[in-house]
Amino acid sequence: MTTKQIEYILELAQTLNFNQAAENLFISQPTMTYQIKAAEEEIGFKIFERSGKGAFLTPAGFQFCITLRNIRAELNAAIEQGQNFSRKYTDDISIGVSVRSALLKLPEAMKIFEKEYPKVSITPKFYQEAGMDNFLNHELDIVFTLEENTHRIPDIDVHKIYESGFYLITNTDDPLAKKSSIALEDLSGRTLMIGGGSPPKLKALQQKIIHTIDVDYFNSQNHDTTLTNVAADRGVCIAPGFLNDETNAFAWTKVDYDDSFSCVLCTHTGDQRECVQRLIEIIQSLYH
Repeated sequence: MTTKQIEYILELAQTLNFNQAAENLFISQPTMTYQIKAAEEEIGFKIFERSGKGAFLTPAGFQFCITLRNIRAELNAAIEQGQNFSRKYTDDISIGVSVRSALLKLPEAMKIFEKEYPKVSITPKFYQEAGMDNFLNHELDIVFTLEENTHRIPDIDVHKIYESGFYLITNTDDPLAKKSSIALEDLSGRTLMIGGGSPPKLKALQQKIIHTIDVDYFNSQNHDTTLTNVAADRGVCIAPGFLNDETNAFAWTKVDYDDSFSCVLCTHTGDQRECVQRLIEIIQSLYH
């Protein structure tokens, strides 16, 4: 199916009239009819039923057009990105990050990098998860993750960035927010939110608190839901420091716990581009 056929199908789905759709696209009505029929023959089902009054979508056609609209939007975005890239850059480095706060210094690194490599663009991509699958499928050049996620994976190079501790998240007016650090016993009598895609080390700490401290607890679906619950005074939570966006909307107080998360960047062993290695060096220097 061609891009023109996608436009023809979506225009007809909008007007439900062959003559009007053809006129809107500045083509003849026979051309419109031929292209729609050719597309239907290619995909193996009818998108439209014809009637004396025009056309209407079949159930399959209705669902198909929903997908086509998404495809058209993604295609247009890809074309625009390609046009921007071709005008200014000769190379690109894509970097996957789970949340923006994990690499708060990335914008600063990009500024430094651009002065040295003005023809190389950096494309940050943000994922609900760390994006490790995308990286391993070579859809990303660099990915931010935890060192514990990199064990026994071949053909990758691991670059340490920083160590991230455990923090208690509360509202800023919470009595615990006045402490310089939090002992696990300080959580006695409180409600602790757990779950929400917590990494293994955090799950282990959550279970330790549940089994040794007098706390109530409930599962929270994800980090954004957890923060909403904290704001509503429904409980407190412990999170890795790399999730702190430093907006001061909440109090982040260091937990006195002898463990941490080793935050790393991964690159492909086969990718020995000088610009990639230099970007890693710049990011590392900003965190040390």
